[in-house]
Amino acid sequence: FTPQAASTPGSLDEIAAAKAGIATTEVFPLTMFALAGLMLFPASNDLLTMFVALEVLSLPLYLLCGLARRRRLLSQEAALKYFLLGAFSSAFFLYGMALLYGYAGTIRLQGIAEAVARDGGQSHTLAVIGVAMLAVGLLFKIGAVPFQSWVPDVYQGAPTPVTAFMAAATKIAAVGALMRVLYVAVPALRNDWRPVFAAVAIATMVVGAILAITQTDMKRMLAYSSVAHSGFILTAIVSATTAGISSTLFYLAVYGLGTVGAFALVSLVRDENGDEATALPAWAGMGRRSPWLATTFSLFLLSFAGIPLTSGFIAKFGVFAAATGGEAATLVIVGVISSAIAAFFYIRVIVLMFFTDAPTTPPTVVYPTLTSTVVALTAASTLVLGIFPQPLLDLAENAATFTH
Repeated sequence: FTPQAASTPGSLDEIAAAKAGIATTEVFPLTMFALAGLMLFPASNDLLTMFVALEVLSLPLYLLCGLARRRRLLSQEAALKYFLLGAFSSAFFLYGMALLYGYAGTIRLQGIAEAVARDGGQSHTLAVIGVAMLAVGLLFKIGAVPFQSWVPDVYQGAPTPVTAFMAAATKIAAVGALMRVLYVAVPALRNDWRPVFAAVAIATMVVGAILAITQTDMKRMLAYSSVAHSGFILTAIVSATTAGISSTLFYLAVYGLGTVGAFALVSLVRDENGDEATALPAWAGMGRRSPWLATTFSLFLLSFAGIPLTSGFIAKFGVFAAATGGEAATLVIVGVISSAIAAFFYIRVIVLMFFTDAPTTPPTVVYPTLTSTVVALTAASTLVLGIFPQPLLDLAENAATFTH
Protein backbone atom coordinates (compact mmCIF):
# COMPACT_ATOMS: atom_id res chain seq x y z
CA PHE A 1 0.00 0.00 0.00
CA THR A 2 1.11 3.59 -0.59
CA PRO A 3 0.05 6.65 1.45
CA GLN A 4 0.13 8.81 -1.69
CA ALA A 5 -2.81 7.01 -3.33
CA ALA A 6 -6.07 8.98 -3.19
CA SER A 7 -9.13 6.87 -4.00
CA THR A 8 -10.65 3.46 -3.89
CA PRO A 9 -10.09 1.56 -7.14
CA GLY A 10 -13.31 0.85 -8.98
CA SER A 11 -12.77 -2.83 -9.73
CA LEU A 12 -10.76 -5.79 -8.58
CA ASP A 13 -8.81 -5.51 -11.83
CA GLU A 14 -7.78 -1.98 -10.88
CA ILE A 15 -6.88 -3.09 -7.37
CA ALA A 16 -4.71 -5.86 -8.72
CA ALA A 17 -3.10 -3.87 -11.51
CA ALA A 18 -2.31 -0.75 -9.50
CA LYS A 19 1.42 -0.36 -9.04
CA ALA A 20 1.14 0.24 -5.33
CA GLY A 21 -1.66 -2.23 -4.75
CA ILE A 22 -1.78 -5.97 -4.24
CA ALA A 23 -0.63 -8.13 -7.14
CA THR A 24 -3.07 -10.16 -9.19
CA THR A 25 -1.42 -13.34 -7.97
CA GLU A 26 -2.51 -12.40 -4.44
CA VAL A 27 -6.05 -11.19 -5.18
CA PHE A 28 -7.03 -14.16 -7.33
CA PRO A 29 -6.39 -16.88 -4.68
CA LEU A 30 -8.28 -14.85 -2.06
CA THR A 31 -11.27 -14.56 -4.36
CA MET A 32 -11.18 -18.26 -5.24
CA PHE A 33 -11.00 -19.26 -1.56
CA ALA A 34 -13.98 -17.04 -0.78
CA LEU A 35 -15.97 -18.52 -3.67
CA ALA A 36 -15.14 -22.05 -2.53
CA GLY A 37 -16.40 -21.25 0.95
CA LEU A 38 -19.54 -19.65 -0.47
CA MET A 39 -20.45 -22.75 -2.45
CA LEU A 40 -19.68 -25.18 0.37
CA PHE A 41 -21.36 -23.19 3.15
CA PRO A 42 -25.04 -23.80 2.27
CA ALA A 43 -24.35 -27.25 0.76
CA SER A 44 -22.87 -28.76 3.94
CA ASN A 45 -24.55 -31.80 5.47
CA ASP A 46 -22.82 -31.53 8.84
CA LEU A 47 -21.94 -28.68 11.15
CA LEU A 48 -18.18 -29.21 11.08
CA THR A 49 -18.04 -28.86 7.30
CA MET A 50 -20.28 -25.82 7.60
CA PHE A 51 -17.91 -24.23 10.12
CA VAL A 52 -14.88 -24.91 7.93
CA ALA A 53 -16.73 -23.38 4.96
CA LEU A 54 -17.61 -20.37 7.10
CA GLU A 55 -13.95 -19.78 7.89
CA VAL A 56 -12.80 -20.41 4.32
CA LEU A 57 -15.35 -17.80 3.26
CA SER A 58 -14.56 -15.28 5.99
CA LEU A 59 -10.77 -15.17 6.12
CA PRO A 60 -10.26 -14.00 2.50
CA LEU A 61 -12.98 -11.38 2.98
CA TYR A 62 -11.17 -9.94 5.99
CA LEU A 63 -8.17 -9.35 3.74
CA LEU A 64 -10.14 -8.19 0.70
CA CYS A 65 -11.85 -5.52 2.80
CA GLY A 66 -8.48 -3.87 3.42
CA LEU A 67 -7.44 -3.56 -0.23
CA ALA A 68 -8.65 0.00 -0.90
CA ARG A 69 -5.44 1.89 -1.68
CA ARG A 70 -6.72 5.44 -1.82
CA ARG A 71 -8.74 5.30 1.37
CA ARG A 72 -6.27 3.18 3.30
CA LEU A 73 -7.26 4.04 6.85
CA LEU A 74 -11.00 3.66 6.27
CA SER A 75 -10.46 0.39 4.43
CA GLN A 76 -8.14 -1.07 7.04
CA GLU A 77 -10.49 0.02 9.81
CA ALA A 78 -13.31 -1.80 8.03
CA ALA A 79 -11.18 -4.94 7.71
CA LEU A 80 -10.27 -4.85 11.40
CA LYS A 81 -13.88 -4.38 12.52
CA TYR A 82 -15.05 -7.19 10.28
CA PHE A 83 -12.28 -9.48 11.53
CA LEU A 84 -12.85 -8.86 15.25
CA LEU A 85 -16.63 -9.14 15.12
CA GLY A 86 -16.48 -12.05 12.65
CA ALA A 87 -14.14 -14.00 14.93
CA PHE A 88 -16.52 -13.35 17.83
CA SER A 89 -19.51 -14.66 15.86
CA SER A 90 -17.54 -17.71 14.68
CA ALA A 91 -16.86 -18.57 18.32
CA PHE A 92 -20.61 -18.55 18.98
CA PHE A 93 -21.14 -20.84 15.99
CA LEU A 94 -18.49 -23.27 17.24
CA TYR A 95 -19.94 -23.31 20.76
CA GLY A 96 -23.41 -23.98 19.38
CA MET A 97 -22.02 -26.84 17.33
CA ALA A 98 -20.49 -28.33 20.49
CA LEU A 99 -23.79 -28.08 22.35
CA LEU A 100 -25.70 -29.79 19.56
CA TYR A 101 -23.08 -32.53 19.43
CA GLY A 102 -23.47 -33.00 23.17
CA TYR A 103 -27.23 -33.24 22.72
CA ALA A 104 -27.46 -35.48 19.65
CA GLY A 105 -24.11 -37.29 19.68
CA THR A 106 -23.58 -36.31 16.05
CA ILE A 107 -22.90 -33.21 13.97
CA ARG A 108 -24.81 -34.41 10.91
CA LEU A 109 -27.87 -32.28 10.24
CA GLN A 110 -30.07 -35.31 9.62
CA GLY A 111 -28.72 -37.02 12.73
CA ILE A 112 -29.61 -34.00 14.86
CA ALA A 113 -33.14 -34.05 13.41
CA GLU A 114 -33.47 -37.74 14.26
CA ALA A 115 -32.28 -37.10 17.83
CA VAL A 116 -34.85 -34.35 18.32
CA ALA A 117 -37.63 -36.55 16.92
CA ARG A 118 -36.51 -39.48 19.05
CA ASP A 119 -36.78 -37.47 22.26
CA GLY A 120 -40.43 -36.72 21.54
CA GLY A 121 -41.97 -34.58 24.27
CA GLN A 122 -38.86 -34.47 26.44
CA SER A 123 -36.94 -31.28 27.12
CA HIS A 124 -34.89 -29.92 24.23
CA THR A 125 -33.22 -27.14 26.21
CA LEU A 126 -29.68 -28.07 25.17
CA ALA A 127 -30.70 -28.28 21.51
CA VAL A 128 -32.49 -24.91 21.66
CA ILE A 129 -29.44 -23.23 23.22
CA GLY A 130 -27.22 -24.82 20.58
CA VAL A 131 -29.43 -23.56 17.77
CA ALA A 132 -29.42 -20.09 19.33
CA MET A 133 -25.62 -20.09 19.33
CA LEU A 134 -25.51 -21.22 15.70
CA ALA A 135 -28.00 -18.50 14.82
CA VAL A 136 -25.70 -15.81 16.21
CA GLY A 137 -22.95 -16.79 13.79
CA LEU A 138 -25.32 -17.05 10.83
CA LEU A 139 -27.31 -13.89 11.57
CA PHE A 140 -24.04 -11.98 11.80
CA LYS A 141 -23.18 -12.95 8.24
CA ILE A 142 -26.71 -12.07 7.10
CA GLY A 143 -26.44 -8.66 8.76
CA ALA A 144 -29.58 -8.99 10.88
CA VAL A 145 -30.30 -6.95 13.99
CA PRO A 146 -28.77 -6.97 16.59
CA PHE A 147 -25.67 -8.14 14.72
CA GLN A 148 -25.72 -5.47 12.01
CA SER A 149 -23.34 -2.89 13.49
CA TRP A 150 -20.47 -3.95 11.22
CA VAL A 151 -22.45 -3.67 7.98
CA PRO A 152 -22.41 0.12 7.26
CA ASP A 153 -18.79 0.61 8.34
CA VAL A 154 -17.44 -2.38 6.41
CA TYR A 155 -19.54 -1.71 3.31
CA GLN A 156 -18.34 1.89 3.24
CA GLY A 157 -14.66 1.19 3.88
CA ALA A 158 -14.16 -1.89 1.70
CA PRO A 159 -13.43 -1.56 -2.05
CA THR A 160 -16.78 -1.31 -3.81
CA PRO A 161 -16.42 -4.63 -5.72
CA VAL A 162 -15.73 -6.39 -2.42
CA THR A 163 -18.74 -4.63 -0.88
CA ALA A 164 -20.93 -5.92 -3.72
CA PHE A 165 -19.54 -9.41 -3.21
CA MET A 166 -20.31 -9.35 0.52
CA ALA A 167 -23.74 -7.76 0.12
CA ALA A 168 -24.86 -10.31 -2.46
CA ALA A 169 -22.91 -13.55 -2.34
CA THR A 170 -22.19 -13.69 1.40
CA LYS A 171 -25.79 -12.97 2.32
CA ILE A 172 -27.05 -15.63 -0.10
CA ALA A 173 -24.69 -18.26 1.31
CA ALA A 174 -25.49 -17.38 4.94
CA VAL A 175 -29.26 -17.50 4.35
CA GLY A 176 -28.85 -20.87 2.61
CA ALA A 177 -26.90 -22.23 5.57
CA LEU A 178 -29.49 -20.87 8.00
CA MET A 179 -32.29 -22.62 6.13
CA ARG A 180 -30.30 -25.87 6.15
CA VAL A 181 -29.96 -25.68 9.93
CA LEU A 182 -33.56 -24.70 10.65
CA TYR A 183 -35.34 -26.86 8.08
CA VAL A 184 -33.08 -29.93 8.02
CA ALA A 185 -31.51 -30.16 11.49
CA VAL A 186 -34.24 -28.81 13.81
CA PRO A 187 -37.58 -28.66 11.96
CA ALA A 188 -39.24 -30.24 15.01
CA LEU A 189 -38.20 -27.23 17.11
CA ARG A 190 -39.97 -24.69 14.92
CA ASN A 191 -42.27 -23.69 17.78
CA ASP A 192 -39.16 -22.66 19.71
CA TRP A 193 -37.20 -20.82 17.02
CA ARG A 194 -40.03 -19.19 15.07
CA PRO A 195 -40.95 -16.55 17.72
CA VAL A 196 -37.29 -15.57 18.14
CA PHE A 197 -36.67 -15.22 14.43
CA ALA A 198 -39.93 -13.32 14.04
CA ALA A 199 -38.71 -10.77 16.59
CA VAL A 200 -35.33 -10.56 14.82
CA ALA A 201 -37.08 -10.06 11.46
CA ILE A 202 -39.25 -7.22 12.83
CA ALA A 203 -36.27 -5.46 14.42
CA THR A 204 -34.17 -5.90 11.29
CA MET A 205 -36.79 -4.45 8.95
CA VAL A 206 -37.53 -1.46 11.18
CA VAL A 207 -33.94 -0.60 12.11
CA GLY A 208 -32.65 -1.00 8.56
CA ALA A 209 -35.40 1.15 7.03
CA ILE A 210 -35.26 3.93 9.63
CA LEU A 211 -31.47 4.28 9.80
CA ALA A 212 -31.17 4.30 6.01
CA ILE A 213 -33.13 7.57 5.95
CA THR A 214 -30.46 9.37 7.99
CA GLN A 215 -27.52 8.41 5.75
CA THR A 216 -25.69 10.90 3.54
CA ASP A 217 -23.32 8.39 1.93
CA MET A 218 -24.52 6.18 -0.91
CA LYS A 219 -22.70 3.06 0.25
CA ARG A 220 -23.93 3.43 3.83
CA MET A 221 -27.47 3.94 2.58
CA LEU A 222 -27.24 0.76 0.52
CA ALA A 223 -25.74 -0.98 3.57
CA TYR A 224 -28.75 -0.18 5.75
CA SER A 225 -30.96 -1.10 2.82
CA SER A 226 -29.23 -4.47 2.86
CA VAL A 227 -30.07 -4.80 6.56
CA ALA A 228 -33.75 -4.12 5.84
CA HIS A 229 -33.74 -6.73 3.07
CA SER A 230 -32.35 -9.25 5.54
CA GLY A 231 -35.49 -8.69 7.57
CA PHE A 232 -37.71 -9.30 4.54
CA ILE A 233 -35.87 -12.55 3.87
CA LEU A 234 -36.27 -13.69 7.48
CA THR A 235 -40.00 -12.99 7.18
CA ALA A 236 -40.31 -15.81 4.66
CA ILE A 237 -38.04 -18.13 6.65
CA VAL A 238 -40.22 -17.70 9.74
CA SER A 239 -43.22 -19.04 7.83
CA ALA A 240 -41.60 -22.52 7.98
CA THR A 241 -43.40 -23.64 4.82
CA THR A 242 -42.33 -24.82 1.39
CA ALA A 243 -43.68 -21.57 -0.04
CA GLY A 244 -41.42 -19.70 2.36
CA ILE A 245 -38.38 -21.60 1.11
CA SER A 246 -39.14 -21.02 -2.58
CA SER A 247 -39.93 -17.32 -2.06
CA THR A 248 -36.70 -16.91 -0.09
CA LEU A 249 -34.68 -18.48 -2.91
CA PHE A 250 -36.34 -16.22 -5.48
CA TYR A 251 -35.76 -13.16 -3.28
CA LEU A 252 -32.09 -14.04 -2.89
CA ALA A 253 -31.63 -14.37 -6.65
CA VAL A 254 -33.19 -11.04 -7.58
CA TYR A 255 -31.68 -9.22 -4.60
CA GLY A 256 -28.22 -10.48 -5.48
CA LEU A 257 -28.52 -9.31 -9.07
CA GLY A 258 -29.82 -5.88 -8.08
CA THR A 259 -27.20 -5.38 -5.39
CA VAL A 260 -24.29 -6.21 -7.68
CA GLY A 261 -25.65 -3.81 -10.30
CA ALA A 262 -26.22 -1.00 -7.80
CA PHE A 263 -22.74 -1.15 -6.32
CA ALA A 264 -21.24 -1.45 -9.80
CA LEU A 265 -22.90 1.85 -10.69
CA VAL A 266 -21.62 3.47 -7.50
CA SER A 267 -18.07 2.59 -8.55
CA LEU A 268 -18.48 4.51 -11.84
CA VAL A 269 -18.98 7.96 -10.30
CA ARG A 270 -15.70 9.79 -9.56
CA ASP A 271 -14.70 13.23 -8.33
CA GLU A 272 -11.87 15.37 -9.71
CA ASN A 273 -9.27 13.45 -7.66
CA GLY A 274 -10.41 10.08 -8.92
CA ASP A 275 -12.11 9.17 -5.66
CA GLU A 276 -15.45 7.42 -5.68
CA ALA A 277 -18.08 10.14 -5.20
CA THR A 278 -20.31 8.34 -2.71
CA ALA A 279 -21.67 11.43 -0.94
CA LEU A 280 -25.34 11.91 -1.85
CA PRO A 281 -24.97 15.63 -2.82
CA ALA A 282 -22.46 14.61 -5.49
CA TRP A 283 -25.21 12.66 -7.27
CA ALA A 284 -27.41 15.75 -7.66
CA GLY A 285 -28.30 16.45 -11.28
CA MET A 286 -26.94 13.09 -12.42
CA GLY A 287 -30.03 12.57 -14.57
CA ARG A 288 -29.00 15.45 -16.84
CA ARG A 289 -25.27 14.73 -16.91
CA SER A 290 -25.51 10.93 -17.28
CA PRO A 291 -29.07 9.83 -18.09
CA TRP A 292 -28.02 6.21 -18.67
CA LEU A 293 -26.48 5.86 -15.21
CA ALA A 294 -29.28 7.70 -13.41
CA THR A 295 -32.02 5.72 -15.16
CA THR A 296 -30.38 2.38 -14.49
CA PHE A 297 -29.69 3.24 -10.85
CA SER A 298 -33.32 4.33 -10.49
CA LEU A 299 -34.40 0.93 -11.81
CA PHE A 300 -32.40 -0.82 -9.10
CA LEU A 301 -33.75 1.48 -6.41
CA LEU A 302 -37.34 0.95 -7.54
CA SER A 303 -36.74 -2.79 -7.47
CA PHE A 304 -35.39 -2.56 -3.91
CA ALA A 305 -38.51 -0.59 -3.00
CA GLY A 306 -40.74 -3.30 -4.47
CA ILE A 307 -42.36 -1.24 -7.23
CA PRO A 308 -44.39 -3.28 -9.80
CA LEU A 309 -42.77 -4.34 -13.10
CA THR A 310 -39.49 -4.94 -11.27
CA SER A 311 -38.20 -8.21 -9.85
CA GLY A 312 -38.22 -6.70 -6.36
CA PHE A 313 -42.02 -6.44 -6.42
CA ILE A 314 -42.40 -10.15 -7.24
CA ALA A 315 -39.87 -11.05 -4.54
CA LYS A 316 -41.56 -9.02 -1.81
CA PHE A 317 -44.99 -10.22 -2.81
CA GLY A 318 -43.72 -13.79 -2.55
CA VAL A 319 -42.22 -13.46 0.93
CA PHE A 320 -45.27 -11.60 2.27
CA ALA A 321 -47.61 -14.20 0.78
CA ALA A 322 -45.53 -16.98 2.36
CA ALA A 323 -45.60 -15.24 5.74
CA THR A 324 -49.37 -14.86 5.52
CA GLY A 325 -49.73 -18.55 4.72
CA GLY A 326 -47.44 -19.39 7.63
CA GLU A 327 -49.61 -17.49 10.11
CA ALA A 328 -47.16 -14.61 10.47
CA ALA A 329 -49.48 -11.75 9.57
CA THR A 330 -47.79 -9.41 12.06
CA LEU A 331 -44.57 -9.72 10.09
CA VAL A 332 -46.41 -8.80 6.90
CA ILE A 333 -47.83 -5.64 8.48
CA VAL A 334 -44.41 -4.56 9.75
CA GLY A 335 -42.88 -5.50 6.40
CA VAL A 336 -45.32 -3.34 4.45
CA ILE A 337 -44.71 -0.38 6.76
CA SER A 338 -40.94 -0.86 6.50
CA SER A 339 -41.22 -1.07 2.72
CA ALA A 340 -43.07 2.24 2.68
CA ILE A 341 -40.33 3.83 4.82
CA ALA A 342 -37.66 2.35 2.54
CA ALA A 343 -39.44 3.67 -0.54
CA PHE A 344 -38.99 7.18 0.86
CA PHE A 345 -35.20 7.15 0.85
CA TYR A 346 -35.05 5.30 -2.47
CA ILE A 347 -37.27 7.88 -4.13
CA ARG A 348 -35.31 10.65 -2.40
CA VAL A 349 -32.21 9.55 -4.34
CA ILE A 350 -34.20 9.48 -7.61
CA VAL A 351 -35.48 13.01 -6.96
CA LEU A 352 -31.93 14.10 -6.16
CA MET A 353 -30.63 12.74 -9.48
CA PHE A 354 -33.38 14.08 -11.75
CA PHE A 355 -34.86 17.15 -10.06
CA THR A 356 -31.94 18.78 -8.22
CA ASP A 357 -29.28 21.09 -9.58
CA ALA A 358 -25.79 19.66 -9.96
CA PRO A 359 -23.04 20.75 -7.54
CA THR A 360 -20.49 23.38 -8.54
CA THR A 361 -17.87 20.74 -9.33
CA PRO A 362 -19.88 17.71 -10.45
CA PRO A 363 -18.25 14.28 -10.48
CA THR A 364 -17.36 12.50 -13.68
CA VAL A 365 -18.66 9.13 -14.81
CA VAL A 366 -16.32 6.47 -16.16
CA TYR A 367 -17.48 3.53 -18.28
CA PRO A 368 -15.13 0.54 -17.99
CA THR A 369 -16.22 -2.19 -20.39
CA LEU A 370 -16.52 -5.03 -17.87
CA THR A 371 -18.32 -2.95 -15.24
CA SER A 372 -20.72 -1.52 -17.83
CA THR A 373 -21.48 -5.05 -19.03
CA VAL A 374 -22.26 -6.17 -15.49
CA VAL A 375 -24.57 -3.19 -15.00
CA ALA A 376 -26.38 -3.87 -18.28
CA LEU A 377 -26.89 -7.57 -17.52
CA THR A 378 -28.11 -7.04 -13.97
CA ALA A 379 -30.44 -4.21 -15.04
CA ALA A 380 -31.91 -6.35 -17.83
CA SER A 381 -32.39 -9.24 -15.38
CA THR A 382 -34.12 -6.96 -12.88
CA LEU A 383 -36.59 -5.79 -15.52
CA VAL A 384 -37.16 -9.15 -17.21
CA LEU A 385 -37.72 -11.01 -13.95
CA GLY A 386 -40.26 -8.37 -12.96
CA ILE A 387 -42.27 -9.01 -16.13
CA PHE A 388 -41.61 -12.72 -16.72
CA PRO A 389 -40.75 -14.19 -13.30
CA GLN A 390 -42.37 -17.61 -13.75
CA PRO A 391 -39.33 -19.60 -14.97
CA LEU A 392 -37.27 -18.54 -11.96
CA LEU A 393 -40.24 -19.04 -9.63
CA ASP A 394 -40.62 -22.60 -10.92
CA LEU A 395 -36.91 -23.22 -10.43
CA ALA A 396 -37.09 -21.89 -6.86
CA GLU A 397 -40.12 -24.06 -6.13
CA ASN A 398 -38.33 -27.16 -7.36
CA ALA A 399 -35.23 -26.27 -5.33
CA ALA A 400 -37.32 -26.06 -2.17
CA THR A 401 -37.27 -29.85 -2.00
CA PHE A 402 -33.78 -29.71 -0.44
CA THR A 403 -35.39 -30.09 2.97
CA HIS A 404 -36.68 -33.59 2.25
